[in-house]
Amino acid sequence: MNLGNDLIKKKFDDIDGKIDSMRELCHTLQQENKGLILKIKDLEAELDKKNETEEQFSEQEALVQSKIDGLLKKLNYFSNSAPGDY
Repeated sequence: MNLGNDLIKKKFDDIDGKIDSMRELCHTLQQENKGLILKIKDLEAELDKKNETEEQFSEQEALVQSKIDGLLKKLNYFSNSAPGDY
């Protein structure tokens, strides 16, 4: 009977050890998850900033293109008109 109790106790000890290992693993994974969530937030913020900068660049590029087009129109006007027209 004592041998049966010892076997049962050993099995419970094994189960207890496995539960402790699982708890440690869960804790480690939770910490990793928190770190990854923070990294995602940082990357999202960086992406938002990049998109904003890209949008500003596009707006500036459109403005520059508009000014270039205006200057080209003026140059065409001056090159196509007679010397006394302006």
